[in-house]
This record gives sequence, C-alpha cells and structure tokens, in this order.
Amino acid sequence: MAEAVIMPRQGQSVESCIFSEWFFKVGDKVSKGDMLFTYETDKAAFEQEALVDGVLLATFAKEGDEIPVLETIAVIGAEGESIDEFAPGGKATVQTASDPHDEVKEDKAPEIQQPIAEVSAGKDSAISPRAKNLAAKEHVSIEHLKGTGPEGRIIERDVEAAAKNRTKATPLAKSIAAHDHKELPATGTGFGGKIRAADVKQMPSVTLANDFTDKKISNIRKIIAQNMYESLANTAQLTLHTSADARKMLSIRNAMKSKMADGYAYNITINDMVSFATIRALIVNPEINIHFMGDSIRSFSNVHLGFAVDTPRGLMVPTVKNANHLTIEGLSATMKELAGACQKGSVNPESLQGATFTMTNLGGFGIEMFTPVLNPPQAGILGVNTITQQAAQLEGGAFGFIPKIGLSLTFDHRALDGAPAARFLQSVAHHIENLSI
Repeated sequence: MAEAVIMPRQGQSVESCIFSEWFFKVGDKVSKGDMLFTYETDKAAFEQEALVDGVLLATFAKEGDEIPVLETIAVIGAEGESIDEFAPGGKATVQTASDPHDEVKEDKAPEIQQPIAEVSAGKDSAISPRAKNLAAKEHVSIEHLKGTGPEGRIIERDVEAAAKNRTKATPLAKSIAAHDHKELPATGTGFGGKIRAADVKQMPSVTLANDFTDKKISNIRKIIAQNMYESLANTAQLTLHTSADARKMLSIRNAMKSKMADGYAYNITINDMVSFATIRALIVNPEINIHFMGDSIRSFSNVHLGFAVDTPRGLMVPTVKNANHLTIEGLSATMKELAGACQKGSVNPESLQGATFTMTNLGGFGIEMFTPVLNPPQAGILGVNTITQQAAQLEGGAFGFIPKIGLSLTFDHRALDGAPAARFLQSVAHHIENLSI
C-alpha cells in the first residue's frame, strides 16, 4: 500500500519549511532509513530518512519551495500504484529532481552546429539566469543559440552544449578575452582552427551583458531582514557605550591557557568571561532582564542568555537557559555546544527561543564600537567590542596605557530609562574588572 511522505514539523512555532533537495528520483527504489531529502527552517537545516521500503512513485516539491508542515510532498509504494489520492489539490503533478539547475530536463541535449563567441544582451527575457551567467563565463553568444527550454527559452544545458561544440581556444586566448572583454572568434588561425591569442587581440572590445549577479536570498536571510526591520520600526532603541579595564580578564585568560597545557578540560575565552560577568550584572540589575509586552513588563527570576552566532546560513541566536545557575566552566561548555550545533545546522529549534537578554560579540573583527539591534520583546542587548590600549591614570598617579574592552548596550527606552540602563552597563564593567572564577 502506498504511503505518503510528509514535511516534518520542527518545533511548535514552525509552520512551514523550505524544501532543499531530493536524494532519489521518481522510480528509484528506496529502503527504510535511506536519506530521502533535506529541508530547512529559518533556524536550521535538517535531513529526513525514508520511513518505509518501496519505490518513489511521485514527488510534489522542488528546491526552494515553501511547504506547510505535515503536507504531503511525495509517495512511496509498489510500482504501478495510483498516487492521485496523495497529490496536493487531488491531482498528481509528478516532479523529478533529476536536474536541479534548469526548468526542463530531456533525455538528450540537441547538438549545436554553430560555433559562437561572446554574450549578447539582446535576449535577456528568453534565457534563464543560470544560462546567462554561464554564457558570460564561457564567452558563449546567445544571439543565434536555439533554446530547448519552455517556449524556446535558453537554459544552462544549451550553453554547455554550445561551449562544448565550438572551436577550441588556448588558455591565453581565453584569458585575454575575459580580461579585455573581447569576443572569441568563431574560428582561429591555429591548427585545426584553434583560437590563439593573436586571433582574440584582433577582435573588438564589447560591453558584457551581465556585470552583476542576482541571487535569491535564503529563507533565513528573509527572516533576519524582517526581524531587523520590525525591531527598529517598533521599539525606541538607544545605545550607551563604555569600556572596562581588561587586565584582570587577560590575566585569567593566560592562566587558563597554562592550565589547559596541564590537562584542564575547559577553554575559557574572553567571550565566556564577559558573558559570565554580564549574567552576574543581570542578577543584581533585574530591571533589564525583562520582556516588554506592550502594555506590561514580564520580569524573569532566571537569566536565559541569548548569544549571536555567525553561521554559513546567517545569524543565529541560541539560548543558554538558566545561565545564572552555571559555573564559568558550565557556561563555556554550553555556549560552545550550542554554537557548534548552529554551525552544523543541527541545532534544536527550541534552543533558539526564550532568551531574556542577548549578547553579540564583534570584538574578534576589531570593531571598537557599534550599535547592536534589539531582539524584541527583550529590552536589552549587549555588544562586545575589541580590546584596545587606552590612556589611563595608573596606581601611584602616573599615566599610561591599559587594555580596555568596549561595551555597547542597546536598550528599549519604552521599558527602561537611561539611568538604570547606565547602571547596568556600569555593573557589567565592574564585574569584568573584578572577575573571580
């Protein structure tokens, strides 16, 4: 009996997922446990195994489709079984994932008889973006190229066939053509008509059709963009800046490195120490460990610390729950575990929710001051900057330079006045300067 393959649900707040890739084609035999497809939410990427044995009878999703959770996206069953009852809308539209690059895939690409050269700008509406980019890269003209896509549209395989069948060119000839924006002639003066550098130099320079590339933004980038816009549009954000004496932290960091050489299991970083100090400051300044709900303020007895993680898919903010109950070692280990899961795309969506306060660190990029953007309904976010040498009065009255770490606090002025926000930032600096672990 045929079985439906559904889009899984990842977390109670996830209503739809973006389909990524099929690992099998329609007609392939599938065994239970085989990796069947991949998909992503705005938080992470996932792989889904086949749950039954059988033949992949139909697929109803392709790369980039946004699919509601629990909707049927494929059918697995015995060869020849009907799939009509499973198709979305009651009608089966079978899609194979045999060609992820273009709109149409046939058994054999047509032969291209006409040797051709540079990209033409005259047929932009009749060529796919992938084909256009490849034509620019390979110096293939589309002027006389016959398309095999829908309604004669030129697709990537047409350009590939044209490049394969044209007269060969020397590497130097190709380099000159790319550098000087020159056409590759139809034939050259080399052996067998091979195009040489001298042949390209005689060609006129042309203006390339596409000196830019349009790339569809990812699902996670859409979410980030919308969240940033709504944050700035719907909150009263103000940023305060200060710095803290980093000598104590740097001393502890050096001591930790020595302990690690002797077998100490924890790599306590500067970021770990600033996070630990921030948690201590939130405990004694609970008025910023809140959610602003519009007509009420929700105060929390525990600190759930969110921290920004840069990943290949975009910014993620996992949460260390009940961070105020952790030692510095526990905090460090938890943050590294969550950051690693974000980098791999395997983080649990539930770990990306529930923060009461957020930290973001750009110090590693040498940033001395910036304005972090709030993550509503949180009322505060702390930006951690780089350590710089600043002039200061030393013990005994002398002046010199000491290392200071920059701190930037953005807070929601609807929920918090400037004075308590300043006291909290002052408290963070105090805990950094008097860190004890």
